[in-house]
Amino acid sequence: MAETLTLQQIADYQEHGYLVLENRIPPEWLNRIYTEIARFEEEAAGMTTSNDRLDLEDSHSQQNPRLRRIKLPHTISDVMRELMYSDLILAPARDLIGPDLRLHTTKLNMKSAGYGAAVEWHQDYAFYPHTNDDILAIGVILDDMAPENGPLMVYPGSHKGPVFDHHVDGVFAGAMLPEENGLNSGDAVQLTGPAGSVSIHHGRIVHGSALNRSDRARRILFYEMMAADAFPIMGSMTKWDGIADYNTRMLCGEPTLNPRLKDIPVRIPQPQPDVPISIYEIQKGMKKRAFDTI
Repeated sequence: MAETLTLQQIADYQEHGYLVLENRIPPEWLNRIYTEIARFEEEAAGMTTSNDRLDLEDSHSQQNPRLRRIKLPHTISDVMRELMYSDLILAPARDLIGPDLRLHTTKLNMKSAGYGAAVEWHQDYAFYPHTNDDILAIGVILDDMAPENGPLMVYPGSHKGPVFDHHVDGVFAGAMLPEENGLNSGDAVQLTGPAGSVSIHHGRIVHGSALNRSDRARRILFYEMMAADAFPIMGSMTKWDGIADYNTRMLCGEPTLNPRLKDIPVRIPQPQPDVPISIYEIQKGMKKRAFDTI
């Protein structure tokens, strides 16, 4: 039996590749996260370049500090780590991809009012192909998300299609242009909802988000995970330090040494560009972009 999702929600996810669960995260959790964000913003104010904790906007300066991503927040914030292990996050994931879950990565995309950076159209699976695609990202929506502040957008059903080519001139660029790959721009759906809502999107769905030109922030805390029997394929951008380390990433359930193989499209994200490992930097390899930049 499902823990938290209805059978209709599960069917909708399987058909369309995404869900939005409104008002799932209680206000007390949001307030704790806001306090953590303020701590990292204060840290960013003293920085001149990005580091392994914080990713700065291209327009950042010490006079006008601008933070675009908190990297691996579960490793530097007890609050965000605690939420990650809670049933608020894991119960819907178990309903969709089973009881044995392994963490892939976490990130908090800031997208601040007036200048928050766009993320070009892409598929997560293009970055980290695995032996099966029971892979998803749960996004904790920290601010009211509406069309004007750069919401996450998806192409429904695209998780059932090909893994599109995310290369430019033979080098992985971490993005693709929908209109050049047979997708109709009118089919994209905005995932909107009030603060405290949760979005869930499939690892193969085409998604992206525009620049935030509004006067309101649009921050999302992402927990990306997969079924424990989904193993990275050689050439994936998944960090791998051996099976012992890999098993420390179990979120719930039991690990396995038996990968489950699924007949799905695979494209290897190699060769990599000689830039910092950041989707924002990798996507600068695009010659043409779908979204505006600052």
